[in-house]
This record gives sequence, structure tokens and C-alpha cells, in this order.
Amino acid sequence: MNTRELMNIALRLAGLENEPYDTIISVEGDNIQKILIGVDMETPEMLLARDLGYDLVVSHHPKADESIIDFHKVMDVQIDKMVEFGVPINKAQKALAKKSKSVEINSHVSNYSRASSAAKLLNIPYMNIHMPSDLIGERFTQKYLDEKLGNNPKAKVQDILDALNELGLYEKSLSKPVIRCGAATDYAGKIAVLFAGGTNGGSDVYKSYYEAGVGTIVAMHAPEDVIKDVREQNIGNIVVAGHMPSDSIGLNEIVRAWEEKGMKVTKMSGII
Repeated sequence: MNTRELMNIALRLAGLENEPYDTIISVEGDNIQKILIGVDMETPEMLLARDLGYDLVVSHHPKADESIIDFHKVMDVQIDKMVEFGVPINKAQKALAKKSKSVEINSHVSNYSRASSAAKLLNIPYMNIHMPSDLIGERFTQKYLDEKLGNNPKAKVQDILDALNELGLYEKSLSKPVIRCGAATDYAGKIAVLFAGGTNGGSDVYKSYYEAGVGTIVAMHAPEDVIKDVREQNIGNIVVAGHMPSDSIGLNEIVRAWEEKGMKVTKMSGII
């Protein structure tokens, strides 16, 4: 297989027709048989792949390739997610604007070709699949929690932790699901799983969810400023499911699909 065919499999599994701004093939490749994949894969991992005879390096995070320049644009999918949970579209756009601008400013000054230029010099195919795997993980976890707790109006935040820990990936992870805002005995209310959308949308985005009736946000990670603001305003609960196990949900599904096509895939660098 080639890199385009492998990318198309990932996009299809996520329900996407084209690569989002945070998903890119930096170095094309043909006759791929052995793949080395991880959450963060840069120059050291490429050297390892070359020495071990791999045909392709796949990173989840787009930290050091050309896609980082337009990374902020992928955040617009968060608007659709907010609308899905009852936030008016105009309010959703304004809620996201502050964080989106901050990401754009930081991305603009980044070294956007550090990893991709190394891949070109090493002549090793290299790509990342950020949004596809995040979408797969988000949809799976939302459906799972809805089925487990959706019919229980008095489900507690602890019930969310218990449900997540029943999944093998979270059970195996060193970074277990934790409560960052609220208490284990608090009612969970309506649950919104926010894994996709580039990065955390910030305090204004969280506030818009709570005002629209969401009781608990389940995220891969939440920055300290968001946790502080939500705690101070006492407006909702935050459960941080864990970054590596949450990323691993979608990545593992994509890996399984590649393996079904005959690929030999080795997982490392954060994938559980």
C-alpha cells in the first residue's frame, strides 16, 4: 500500500472526505509493509524506524510539520460540536474565538518543518493522523457513556470514572481518569465528551456548554486556567479521562484496519 491509501482508510473510519488542517502526509511513500506509529513521532523515532527497517513513520500529534501553521483552522469543528449540545452557532463562534486566536499566534512562530525536513533528509515516508483518530475516540466514548449512564438521571461523577475504568485502555493506563472540577458525589447531568477539535477550546467554550445544559465535560486534558475558572464559577464538572488512553482509542482502530490490509504495525510512544 502507499501513504495515500493508508490515509484514506483513516479518513474513512472517521467519516471524513479530506484531510483536516491538522492531518497531513509530509513525505509520500509506496510499497508500505512495516509501519511505526506513536502519539509523538519526530526525528529520534524516524532514526529508530530507519535502523529497524520500517517503511513509514506515523505520528498522531502534528507538532513539527507544515500542518501546524493552519492548526487553528481545525478548531472550527468545535463550533459544530457546541451546536450539537444546544449552543447557538453565533455564540459558539464567539466562545471559540479567543482560544483560536491564541493558537494561531503561537503556531505562526513555530518551527513548522523540523520533523518533516528530517523525514525528507532520511528519505522515510512520514505522516500524521490527528483529527481522524480524535474523532473516532470522541464518538466511541460519547456513545459508550450515553449507553452506560444516559438512562440514569441521578448518575454521579464517580459513575463516569467507574465506566471509563471498565475500558481496558483506561484500566491499563498510568494516567487514570480523574475529576478536575466537581466531586465524586456530584450529579453528572448531561455528559459531553470533547476529544476532537485540535486542542482545548478554553474557558469560554466550557462555559457555553454548561450554560446550554451540560453538567459534565469529559476531556482528554484540561489546562489549569480552564480548571481554575470553572472551579471559581462553580458552573460544572470536568473529568479528565487521560491523554494517552484517549488518543489510543482511535489510533488502535486505525491500526486494526491497516493490519487487516496486511500491514505490520508496531505501536510505541504513548499508544496503549
